[in-house]
Amino acid sequence: MDLEQKLAELKRRDSTAEAGGGSERRERQHREGKMSARERIEFLLDEGTFEETDRLVTHRCTDFGMAEQKIPGDGFVTGYGRMEGRLVFVFAQDFTVFGGSLSEANAAKICKLMDMAMRVGAPVIGLNDSGGARIQEGVMSLAGYADIFLRNTLASGVIPQISAVMGPCAGGAVYSPAITDFIFMVDKSSYMFVTGPDVIKTVTHEEVTKEQLGGAATHNEASGVAHFEAHNDAECLSMVRELLSFLPSNNVDDPPRRTSTDAADRAEEKLDSIVPAESNQPYDMKDVLRAVMDDGYFFEVHEHYAKNILVGFARLNGRSVGVVANQPAVLAGTLDINASVKGARFVRFCDAFNIPLITFEDVPGFLPGTQQEYGGIIKHGAKLLYAFAEATVPKITVITRKAYGGAYCVMSSKHIRTDVNYAWPTAEIAVMGPEGAVNIVYKRELEKAANGLTDPKKREAAMAAMRKEKTEEFRDRFANPYVAAERGYVDAVIRPRETRKKLIQALEMLDGKRDKNPPKKHGNIPL
Repeated sequence: MDLEQKLAELKRRDSTAEAGGGSERRERQHREGKMSARERIEFLLDEGTFEETDRLVTHRCTDFGMAEQKIPGDGFVTGYGRMEGRLVFVFAQDFTVFGGSLSEANAAKICKLMDMAMRVGAPVIGLNDSGGARIQEGVMSLAGYADIFLRNTLASGVIPQISAVMGPCAGGAVYSPAITDFIFMVDKSSYMFVTGPDVIKTVTHEEVTKEQLGGAATHNEASGVAHFEAHNDAECLSMVRELLSFLPSNNVDDPPRRTSTDAADRAEEKLDSIVPAESNQPYDMKDVLRAVMDDGYFFEVHEHYAKNILVGFARLNGRSVGVVANQPAVLAGTLDINASVKGARFVRFCDAFNIPLITFEDVPGFLPGTQQEYGGIIKHGAKLLYAFAEATVPKITVITRKAYGGAYCVMSSKHIRTDVNYAWPTAEIAVMGPEGAVNIVYKRELEKAANGLTDPKKREAAMAAMRKEKTEEFRDRFANPYVAAERGYVDAVIRPRETRKKLIQALEMLDGKRDKNPPKKHGNIPL
């Protein structure tokens, strides 16, 4: 066989690999509003940068007539390319080939890819669209999943791992995305669940659709499993690109910086009046974030889940930062189970990848109720406390209004190694709100005020008058930032309009920060 024949054979094999399950199955993907595996990779990466690996790998199964059904690549497209010029590794499951099912061979492709990504320190992006384990291969397929799970775990905190679920992802397959850092889902075309509707109906007699059980809306709003919801493949892949623009390539690198045209000393006058005069009135913390961050932009993570806390990425003078903020417009900004877990996971990610943490605090406390206590708010609230205390990246906190009780301690207070703590003049830092405090501290005085009055209305009026007087007295004395400032728990009380300038100055000062935790194998976070 001469060279031309050999090149022709190579071309034939390459063409077969690129064809995947054939044009008819690709067209079916298109009719369902989905891109093919290769189209997704081309859209995701910088044009012309994708280098495919293991294109000619085939499965080794001979049972159930599989020996006659071999397609190069075996249903997974793997390789590396560039995203805004930065190296990334990517794999895409091709649903047109054996339903994108996982085999021993294509699992090995992913493991090989992840091993290389770890060696060179680059992110891994998985584009999931698979019917699950390849049943014909039995335990070999399951072993392939476990091999991937191990690498997901070892890579956690070393390189960013992102999962885009762009079709089915069921059974054991869900646990690889679950270990990765961020999960994207596409509305109406992707779903995740451990057991499907048919099994659930058989075992528990519940009737539920795939969309209700594990669709994008379910996992973005109800379970919190997914972090982002897109309307189609193109939007999903664009969001992945945007997320990566905030992240370093690995845990040794610093996050990428951009040249900012937004003035570092820009003052926002509207911040001086954004907090309502009445402390029980809500305002939207997103308005604060947009006013402070570069170009008014906040890239929110977990937008539809636990809305009483906000997490996401932004830039300050071109520097990538992670933002955690109470949202007084939802549940008064209280911390509950879901908000605590959401915040803790995000804080730990930022700490793992050298992303400074900016906390905006307006928290009246933890959400009360039997549902929260029975659900383990003590344990789950401690996760957020643990995450902030453990974090060694630069940490800056701004108290805009309420900072009450244990929630004050948890929200990146000075006492848990936060570097710079600011407060607005509107801040109220105390064990609890004035109303509740007066009922406890002045309980006997309130009762004395009503002594000798037999008319219930007069008794109540007398107590109300004293309660109002004592509440104002307590508010003037304690519900302000100055007691904390006198103790050094707050580094400075700042004018709200100067928040952007102060944050940028503090970040520059902290640029060379070095801190570490005591030597240990790992801590025991209250899971």
